[in-house]
Amino acid sequence: MQQVCEVSRVVLVQLGLPAGSIKATVLIENVLAAFEMDEILFELREHSAGLNCGIWDYSASFVNKFGHRRAFLLPDRSKYVNMEKHFLRSYMDLLVKTCHRRGALATGGMAAALLPQDLPSGPREDVLAAVKRWKMLEIRAGVDGFMVYDLDLVGPMQELFQIHTAGGNQLYVLREDVCVAAEDLLCMPAGGVTLYGLKHNISVGILFINAWLSGKGHFFYRGQVEDSATAEISRSQVWQWIRHQTWLEDGSRVVNRRLVTELIQELLVELRAECQSVRSEQRLDTAAAMFLEVVLQRNFPEFLTSYLNQDHTFLSWQSSEPESALQRSKL
Repeated sequence: MQQVCEVSRVVLVQLGLPAGSIKATVLIENVLAAFEMDEILFELREHSAGLNCGIWDYSASFVNKFGHRRAFLLPDRSKYVNMEKHFLRSYMDLLVKTCHRRGALATGGMAAALLPQDLPSGPREDVLAAVKRWKMLEIRAGVDGFMVYDLDLVGPMQELFQIHTAGGNQLYVLREDVCVAAEDLLCMPAGGVTLYGLKHNISVGILFINAWLSGKGHFFYRGQVEDSATAEISRSQVWQWIRHQTWLEDGSRVVNRRLVTELIQELLVELRAECQSVRSEQRLDTAAAMFLEVVLQRNFPEFLTSYLNQDHTFLSWQSSEPESALQRSKL
């Protein structure tokens, strides 16, 4: 953190700007950082605009740091992981309390939902109601704002803030009622693994790598924008479930290399039908092979994007037309 501050001072000098002109909001995306929020705000001091919550980066960090221990097995995120769960609610409450005690802003996560444009008002209202429900949870916790991807959500979310808050922020909400211990931050939610959740994680992981190979950092899937954060939690969970040979909660099968490989093959049959060229089909096959390689690593790759950028397959894909990934795939 000291290095970050020194770099920022150098930038200020080079730009000829006065101290305090450049401010940054720090995303607390790592469980270890949740124990040092006061220190982070102190080190940044005049350069700090506050702290930010991020559900999927943060959840993925549990696998990153503790995933080799069965006690930290993270259940199906599509069914059992949300901001109402104790470990995430404690993280958000502590972030708000820490920030507001120091007069810094606390912001919530991003609403990734996309409002349907060409559908009847029913589906659109359903999506809007779901977004409002989750964002009201953050507003009641005392956040001063949050992000949305779909610009059509800006108006409804601003209205939500105007109705349920008093002023441009909630710095007056000091959350003196909050008392968070280490046990609260490290309490894993109960729940198992569903076949739907496993398939969803595989899909998001492969499609993100596919987008990355084509030079994009996000894509759209099932009414939401997916990015590196959702790709991280997706590949992290698949890696962890394979490592611990976790049973599906219906008791039908164990999550292992064989099952994941079969599901990847099924997904590829579905996705290849949407490919517009041989090149795009090759890229998809390459993405699937790289995803399997990542989730089968003995040692957990710390960051997916770093791993992809340094991987020989990615580099060769960027430099030339690759041979068919089916010929060299580990599938």
